[in-house]
Amino acid sequence: MKLLGISGTIIGAKTSIVVQKVLEEAKKHQQDLEVELLDLRNYEIQFCDGRHPSNYNEDTKKALDIIHSADFYIIGTPIFQGSLSGPLKNLFDLINPNDLRHKVMGFIATGGTYQHFLVIENQLKPIAGFFRAFVAPGYVYVNNDHFNRENEIIDTDVRYRITSLAHEVVFMQNALKSTENQPTSV
Repeated sequence: MKLLGISGTIIGAKTSIVVQKVLEEAKKHQQDLEVELLDLRNYEIQFCDGRHPSNYNEDTKKALDIIHSADFYIIGTPIFQGSLSGPLKNLFDLINPNDLRHKVMGFIATGGTYQHFLVIENQLKPIAGFFRAFVAPGYVYVNNDHFNRENEIIDTDVRYRITSLAHEVVFMQNALKSTENQPTSV
């Protein structure tokens, strides 16, 4: 089983740090879990313009292949101007909806203030609904006050929510996986 963390920004480190922490907690919870981080800072993703995925650059195709190969996801975004990041929205526009259908997603967001946590509820969860994905009920919102100067998470409640989200997505994925293997009655 592969859990993919997506850090949906091309600037800053905080979002990637939080996504990585959730991946680490998930791995602690289920040691045979394969985890990978897709950090958009490391890719030159082209702007979605409707062409066939095979006609995009190698970084874009590689990112889409990594997403396709995952069984479930932790998706993180910084909040800019009260919304998800442009690079993450662009990535969502590039993804074939079938690649996320009936897969588990957990969300994290980072922001400069306390006011933007509802972006997860009002924007990210509806996008997951479009993809027909299963969304973990909990999520993690982290603002600048939750980090120290070295970008370490210092808030105990945030660390608890990171652990809880990791456990939720692993639990949901295992539960869905076990029901897939059960015979259906006619």
